[in-house]
Amino acid sequence: MEYPFWAWATFFIIVFTALAIDLGIVNRTARIPKKKEVIAWSIVWVSLALSFNFFVYWMINDHFENHKLALIKTQEYLTGYLIELSLSVDNLFVFLLIFSYFKVPKKYQHRVLFWGIMGALIMRMIMIFAGTELIERFHWTIYIFGAILIYSGLKMLAGDDEEFNPENSFLVSLVTRFVKISKHYEGDRFFIYKDGRWMGTLLLMVLIVVEISDLIFAVDSIPAIFGVTTDRFIVYTSNVFAILGLRTFFFLLAGIIDKFHYLKYGLTFILCFIGVKMLLPLFAETLLWTNLTGVETTEILKNFLDKKYNDKMITLSLSVVAFTIFLSIMLSVLFPAKSRQEKEQL
Repeated sequence: MEYPFWAWATFFIIVFTALAIDLGIVNRTARIPKKKEVIAWSIVWVSLALSFNFFVYWMINDHFENHKLALIKTQEYLTGYLIELSLSVDNLFVFLLIFSYFKVPKKYQHRVLFWGIMGALIMRMIMIFAGTELIERFHWTIYIFGAILIYSGLKMLAGDDEEFNPENSFLVSLVTRFVKISKHYEGDRFFIYKDGRWMGTLLLMVLIVVEISDLIFAVDSIPAIFGVTTDRFIVYTSNVFAILGLRTFFFLLAGIIDKFHYLKYGLTFILCFIGVKMLLPLFAETLLWTNLTGVETTEILKNFLDKKYNDKMITLSLSVVAFTIFLSIMLSVLFPAKSRQEKEQL
């Protein structure tokens, strides 16, 4: 599905205008954001994301003159936004670890996250466009993405993720081999001119590590959205608005993110649900090809593979994702995790 140029232009104008106001006016100098300011910007980014969904509906309904398609695309956008937003919560833990490891002053953290987002916009565009092109050319690759999601979900549930250590990053070692990095912070600058040559500051190293961590997490989140839609415009715009909101949510949730202990189980279910959904067509086609099912079951499978039922599957995905996130948060609030002292007493 080809979108008009002005649709893409509108999206980038909205995003870069908001970012310019954020860095160029509100956060021109390095400082620690106030809580009221963080809440206000969180509301701004969520409002922009939801408002853009209305734009998606209006644009498709007006340009393509297809009301039903417009409704489907708005559901795809909202589902993709919620998936990326929920899966990116893990990024908050890693950001906290990175800032703690490098002892980044709080007043410089906003600048790192801002430019980290700018890099993410480029990297995710490359990954999304490459991924959708791959699926269009070789449809069977979507089953590989589905298997990856199920594996990632089970791995998250098992809790056997390796502890993130910036020093063990191959890319960080590669960068330090070609770029001279100082061992100190030089204000909010990423580069300084010293001893007759340019060199990176420690803040540049932090930025590189943040970019690497985002790239790693995108391997899970982007295939998850492919399980809902492979529409480049919908996938990219929903993805960008989610990670833009995440940057602000970091300052809002940094101190309480560990309290949402049931969210891990919710994210596991979401990953596995979407992964299974991506693999179901393969399972259905296999049953039809082997003719192992009865007439009634065969008709159900044919209906499942019929594209006219796609809107119902999208509605189901949106409902499941939204309810799972809501339930995970509510359970975390109603049944808070026990502190370390309480566990030791038991």
